[in-house]
Amino acid sequence: MRVFHRSFFPFCRSLAIAALAGALLGGCSSTKVPRSYQTEAFPSETPFQYLSSREPDEACEIARRALLSQGYQVDEAKPRNMRGEKYFRPKPDEATRLSIILVCLPGNPGTIIYASGLETQFEMKSKGSNAGVSVPALGSLSLPWSLDKDTLVKVGEETVTDPGFYKRLFELIRALDG
Repeated sequence: MRVFHRSFFPFCRSLAIAALAGALLGGCSSTKVPRSYQTEAFPSETPFQYLSSREPDEACEIARRALLSQGYQVDEAKPRNMRGEKYFRPKPDEATRLSIILVCLPGNPGTIIYASGLETQFEMKSKGSNAGVSVPALGSLSLPWSLDKDTLVKVGEETVTDPGFYKRLFELIRALDG
């Protein structure tokens, strides 16, 4: 029968604890989330386009009127490209900007109107002001002012991928295209 030295058992216990900790850490490590471009599928069927029988300038004018009819501010930069923006306040300390970009390109026949929506979220952040006073005999003193400066800070931005959003937009354009 073999006799083990007393220092052998604490060594085994430490080794077992280290192995268990390693296994737990290995099991707890998160799997790497794929980047957006790695999961982009580029399907041929897409909700981001609408086919109009009109010429590009006419089709884009109808699309511009559709955005204007819904309260979007539309830039007048190019006749076949436009950006419409609308602002929302879901909560008093939050704001959302919804931007829609429309591009009208000649198709066969007619025009293809491509749409892309972008939703940007903002939150109100407050900053307090501090003022410092320095008196040579007494030293310096910093006092907080009661004035707070509120600033909207962008906290997120996402392309709108909901097919229903584009379906509703193109149904309005179709109704005006009549």
